[in-house]
Amino acid sequence: MATSLTIERLTAKAFADFGDVIEAHEGDGFGINQGYTWRHHKLATVGTDQPEDEAIMSIFSSKRRPLPMAINMMERHPLGSQAFMPLNETPFLVVVAKPGPEPKLADLRAFVTNGKQGVNYQIGVWHHPLLILALTQDFLVVDRAGVGNNLNEVFFEEDQCAQLDVADLMKEFGL
Repeated sequence: MATSLTIERLTAKAFADFGDVIEAHEGDGFGINQGYTWRHHKLATVGTDQPEDEAIMSIFSSKRRPLPMAINMMERHPLGSQAFMPLNETPFLVVVAKPGPEPKLADLRAFVTNGKQGVNYQIGVWHHPLLILALTQDFLVVDRAGVGNNLNEVFFEEDQCAQLDVADLMKEFGL
């Protein structure tokens, strides 16, 4: 004889014995990336066997930067990788440079995703903070939390920054 299961509403309290509910709430977290992203920080942790480090999951809610987009800085995380997965099917831009000393503009490469692709920046890879084409966009982010400084930033001189002309891309993707 088959048994019926009662379907419950998923809440953090009801699910606490089994894991974490990953959900962003208005007002939780803090601003990052020069005010263009809101980090709903550490919504869940990924279990590891290293007591001083943990992998965490957050949701980043980003705003589009002014057009044309200026590439005036890069950042890297020397102690852990950082993965970004869009929570909708909207393309976004990725600007990167290989690990190593502070990058120059000539070292940068720019990519556009297809909206279904995410990226996982390897340890030490230089990258620009989120560059979205839509007015707003949310991402599931998996990265490291733990002891030590895991953020290095480099800023280019104002007359040395690059610009991304995204008008054609925005038209192509209907944004």
